[in-house]
Amino acid sequence: QVQLVESGGGSVQSGGSLRLSCAASGDTYSTHYMGWFRQAPGKEREGVAAINRPGNTAYADSVKGRFTISRDNAKNTLYLEMNSLKPEDTAMYYCAARPRVYRGLSEFSLRENNYPYWGQGTQVTVSS
Repeated sequence: QVQLVESGGGSVQSGGSLRLSCAASGDTYSTHYMGWFRQAPGKEREGVAAINRPGNTAYADSVKGRFTISRDNAKNTLYLEMNSLKPEDTAMYYCAARPRVYRGLSEFSLRENNYPYWGQGTQVTVSS
């Protein structure tokens, strides 16, 4: 079983920065891929960024050049560095994890139904 605990959310002004963390516990097989998702009020949850154990990454177009995903495998911790934040980045941010192969999928995915393990979320609010 995998447990994921996010931290680092908060309130910032437009143009500011935040760094989210996600502490993972459980077997390393189940956390080969890890990702960040977000859900704004009244909207569906969307994928923000993903990373695999070797460190390859994928990003949603809306955050490319502003957000950086990284992980420390020795500490079992996932990070999301968010710069140049905009009000539209306001959302609950979730950490997710999945094995290298899940439901027949072995490639990168930013679709939430391809991740079986989820954290409780941390709120990010960006004011204009």
